[in-house]
Amino acid sequence: MLLQERMSAYPLKSSKGPVFPLRSVLVFLIALFGFYVCYFSFNQLTFENEEKLTNEEEQTKSICRKPAVPHEEKRYLHFPKPITYDRGECACTPVRFFVIVSMQRSGSGWFETLLNSHPNVSSNGEIFSVRDRRENISTILRTLDKLYSMDWHTSAAKNECTAAFGLKWMLNQGLMEHHQDIVDYLNRKGAMVILLFRRNTLRRLISVLANNYDRRTKQLNGIHKSHVHSKEEAEILARFKPEMDVSTLIPSIRSAEHSMRTCLGHFSKTRHMTLYYEDVIRDKNVVTTNKRRPQLLISSKLLMSYFSLFYDLCRHCPECRNSSEFR
Repeated sequence: MLLQERMSAYPLKSSKGPVFPLRSVLVFLIALFGFYVCYFSFNQLTFENEEKLTNEEEQTKSICRKPAVPHEEKRYLHFPKPITYDRGECACTPVRFFVIVSMQRSGSGWFETLLNSHPNVSSNGEIFSVRDRRENISTILRTLDKLYSMDWHTSAAKNECTAAFGLKWMLNQGLMEHHQDIVDYLNRKGAMVILLFRRNTLRRLISVLANNYDRRTKQLNGIHKSHVHSKEEAEILARFKPEMDVSTLIPSIRSAEHSMRTCLGHFSKTRHMTLYYEDVIRDKNVVTTNKRRPQLLISSKLLMSYFSLFYDLCRHCPECRNSSEFR
């Protein structure tokens, strides 16, 4: 009896002893295998999704590619994806960026309406006339990012697909103070810089004085207008003959010329073109041959307020003419 109990106890020890570790090892191996299967499956799905997204991006890029565009021009083409709206059927219409750099009373308003008369061109005005947008270089670049993503809504928006998109920027709107950072930004964007000035800086000075006078007096039915749309309005504004201080005339002209030369120097390393108001007035083909857009008739509804001969523009004109090289 005692021997039997000893014999029955021995198998129990021998059977239970090694079984418990084997079961633990088996459970561990099963769990490890399950983890491996789940991990491998997850990676496979992720890889397939990434591959699918990559293929879709490549297909979109392939669809939007324009074979007719020279290779060297492709870096200047953009396909913006606004957040606030969907470009829809225009998503594959390439967009070129531009900026009009100018000075007050240099014909930039007239020039901008000339560009905006084209159904595929949108110039959004002086967005940096608002001081908060040019507070520092960070706010300037943030504003430009929003503009060039086409998340900018102004009256320049078109029903047709936009193919050229930009703004007008005056020299005294933070442009010169941060010129190096702005040049670097525009070069990264491949933006075309249109430098628009007036050859006759004396006529520009007269226009500045006349505009300041109308801002105070509001000659057109109590409303100040920097630009006019009819011959009658232009004739009313042209009645004002500003008095000019001959002693400060030359310094004022030289100061304007210095600003122009400095600006041309700052932006000489950008992709740019230099236009003069007088040349564009005489020949609008100067613009149409450089826009690289379909050759359509473009026109401006703005009229020149001071279109008279030099002697009719201001008082003391003979003295001014003798003091200046401009006529």
